[in-house]
Amino acid sequence: MTIRFLAVARQELDDTVAWYERRSQGLGYEFLDELDRVVRRINTYPESNAELTRGLRRALLGRFPYGLIYGIDADSIIIIAVAHLHRRPRYWIDRLTAEDEGQNSEFRVSDRPAGRTRRRLRRKP
Repeated sequence: MTIRFLAVARQELDDTVAWYERRSQGLGYEFLDELDRVVRRINTYPESNAELTRGLRRALLGRFPYGLIYGIDADSIIIIAVAHLHRRPRYWIDRLTAEDEGQNSEFRVSDRPAGRTRRRLRRKP
């Protein structure tokens, strides 16, 4: 299976590595090593991680408070987010789009930057 990162997930990865590297020289590369181990584990056992919603899973990094949010497509694994586990839960949810009619996959992803999609609730008079 091929593994691909959405552009926004790649940006999250780059930002995280840079942040850890600023904190302590070499720590960013240790983060990358841990992430590489998790990606190889996902590739070997794609369905072994916790399912968040139908067709969407999260693999946890052991040493760092991050998780890889991913989905399994017909022939690839798509990393949707490199998510910090203590900040903004489910912020990445708007990277998913509704299932189109006739699609076999359980989810679809959009490779565009995430925007705010919150709806305001109306109060009854």
